[in-house]
Amino acid sequence: MVNLLLTLSTRHRRWVFWALAALTLALASQLPRITIDTDPENMLPVDHPQRAFHNQAKETFSMHDMIVVGVVSENSIYDPATLTALHSVARFSAGLDGVIAADLMSLADVDNISQAEPGTIRFEWMMKTPPETVSEALAIRDQVADLPLLYNTIVADSDQAAAIYVPIKDKNESYRLAEQIRGHINSLDSADDWHITGLPVAEDQFGYEMFVQMGISAPLAGLVIFILLYMFFRNVPFILAAMIVAMATVVITMGLLIGLGFTVHIMSSMIAIFLMPIAVVDSVHILSEFADRHKPGDDVKNTLADVMRHLFQPMLFTSVTSAVGFLSLLLTPIPPVQIFGAFVGFGILLAFVITVIFVPAYISALKPATLARLSKVEAAQGGRFARTIQGLGKRSGRYAKFWVAAFIAISAISVVGIQQININDNPIRWFKEGHEIRVADKVLNKHFAGTYDAYLVLQSKADSQQLLVNAMDKQLSNAALTTKTRNWLAEQRDALLGDMAAGEFIWNLEDKLYEVKGAEAEALSELMQSAEQLGSNSKTFTSPAILAYMDGLQDYLLTTGLVGKSNSLADVVKTVNRELGSGAPEDYAIPASAQGVAQVLMQYQSSHRPQDLWHFVTPDYQQSLIWLQLTSGDNQHMTAVTAAVDTYLDTHPLPAGLELNWAGKAYLNVVWQEAMVEGMLASLISAFVVVFVMMVVLFRSLVFGVLAMLPLTLTISFIYGLIGWIGKDYDMPIAVLSSLTLGLSVDFAIHFIERARATQAETKDWQSTLSILFDEPARAISRNAIVIAVGFTPLLFAPLVPYITVGVFLASIMAISALVTLIMLPAVMTLARRLIFKTEN
Repeated sequence: MVNLLLTLSTRHRRWVFWALAALTLALASQLPRITIDTDPENMLPVDHPQRAFHNQAKETFSMHDMIVVGVVSENSIYDPATLTALHSVARFSAGLDGVIAADLMSLADVDNISQAEPGTIRFEWMMKTPPETVSEALAIRDQVADLPLLYNTIVADSDQAAAIYVPIKDKNESYRLAEQIRGHINSLDSADDWHITGLPVAEDQFGYEMFVQMGISAPLAGLVIFILLYMFFRNVPFILAAMIVAMATVVITMGLLIGLGFTVHIMSSMIAIFLMPIAVVDSVHILSEFADRHKPGDDVKNTLADVMRHLFQPMLFTSVTSAVGFLSLLLTPIPPVQIFGAFVGFGILLAFVITVIFVPAYISALKPATLARLSKVEAAQGGRFARTIQGLGKRSGRYAKFWVAAFIAISAISVVGIQQININDNPIRWFKEGHEIRVADKVLNKHFAGTYDAYLVLQSKADSQQLLVNAMDKQLSNAALTTKTRNWLAEQRDALLGDMAAGEFIWNLEDKLYEVKGAEAEALSELMQSAEQLGSNSKTFTSPAILAYMDGLQDYLLTTGLVGKSNSLADVVKTVNRELGSGAPEDYAIPASAQGVAQVLMQYQSSHRPQDLWHFVTPDYQQSLIWLQLTSGDNQHMTAVTAAVDTYLDTHPLPAGLELNWAGKAYLNVVWQEAMVEGMLASLISAFVVVFVMMVVLFRSLVFGVLAMLPLTLTISFIYGLIGWIGKDYDMPIAVLSSLTLGLSVDFAIHFIERARATQAETKDWQSTLSILFDEPARAISRNAIVIAVGFTPLLFAPLVPYITVGVFLASIMAISALVTLIMLPAVMTLARRLIFKTEN
């Protein structure tokens, strides 16, 4: 195989060059078709039950993604200048293309509900025009304070902040809309502080900045790698081979991903920066050993043949194991993570293929003068870099017992740290601390009940529609009906089983009753009575007892300190009932009968925003929603809220015939995070087993297979133990790092063990073997570790936290895995050499 590849690459190098260039250019043409997706909802499959229910609930209750605009005043927002600016921003926002103006919430867009006279309610715009005097502004303050639905939602209880909730048609337009609103705010002569936040804005803005970061980080990583390789080899034409491999791998992989129609998610946006350093690993091994072996006058092809015979099998297995680490992500139930794992795994294997074909072809095409300079550089490096590596080798063997004891102690401490890991994520925290999105989130959640939404959806399990169908079936067998009427009724039945509402059938039945007489009229009248009775009985959420239950659940959640505020149909009913009664606080209550509740809701329908009612209940009163406002988007916070609800349900069971489900972005984030953690654990375990089997097969030895897994095991333990000890949340980027740790940590071990076995077989003396190992082999491993670790450092300067996280931990993984390989493996081999090598030396 090696000879065949060498023949192909060195004898037909022009074909190799042209083929690689053509493939790279062809797939580079796909890059302009890129589409960005940063919606965490897409972390779950489209048919996932919780995601499907969430989208169904949004449609059922006409709930929309919202941009939250907040104004904060040093003293009070109830000032003519502040309220004038607020009115201007609200009107500007309502007029934007992509905004659902009818559902926009602000002081300028909501009703003041008050009593005209006992038994009569009045709905007036809260702030149709901005107030001109302070007294007019203070009158608005008094009105808002009397409306629980608005208080601490659109106006803070401190009176220092007000909010505008801007509902949007498409969350992917939130960045554009937010920028237009920012532009309008900047044009105002306002002395107040303005902020814009909300999960849709954070996600869409992250997509914009992610796109910019993609165009910066990968080229910077390439530049850093180029500088490092130049420092190692001092020969630009020579190191260009590795850079070409890296660039071609990145372009082909990303072009293929985009060409196949995949969107670029937060995970897949990191493919380029992952592959850039990883793709040069095999190239550096070849360049390093070639530079060490080749002397002026030697035949280049012979040197290449020696190098490739030494390195082909280790490079093949390291590439396969690295790919397995990433391909194991296909076992996770998270589509973007699956795509990321699949394409990074593909890219690693592609880099191996390009390396073993292109690099020998490239080196064989270099001028003799270029290659002659390598020996001088290697001699110079031997006086500096090599001495450090050789000193490390001597100490690893001389103090073997100390190193083994130290690594055992570190492992024990790491296990304790792993047990302290907190699983948590929050899209807002994807931005740095001082980012405008992060600042806005902090300020507005300090003043208001919360800008994060979660929904409790209560549903009646009674199938009134099926009962109506049963009543229709009974009349279909009635001999009094003519064939024409029976056919009409059968058509209505089929439509009812489709998408026709029960109310529409009742209207149709009323019309039909004007056409029939006698026994037919009696039969259809009986059906009408059944339909109306079922309709009345099915209005579950006009029941005072059920509304009281919802009210009690809301009160309980407020006492937990986890929910800033909640709104529901019960709040609407109590507010309107108060104004229909005396207007006094004692009438802020749920009516005693379903008829009383129905009367209250009928009155509410005469407001300027009657559609607001359907945000809390469906027209058939079979489903109702409780809107929870949370001050934190952390998964742990949302998990605590769901646990609190479960606790309440244990002691206060749901009324008979009801069921409860969750919806909302905050809840979906918990769902996919839990699915990711379980999936990552499964993929890590399965990949670990696969890699171990591969090691045993590669070395044809159980002992060497175990040895190869030691650096991997210790590196994973140490990294995740460190995460636990420093209190870093286990989020999406951290979870994915396990695959990289698994894949790359074993690479260095494979090269080290393979060379150790071959060298020991030649020398028959462990000390001589150790000395040789810490010459070229250890230098190559060290160079690779430095190249990969430093190659990720451009991520440290990114404005996005996930990129910084990846940069820090990947650099740490490379450094630690290299040190473990170069210190622990020789220490263990020194202590157990008789068992490992079956020798006395």
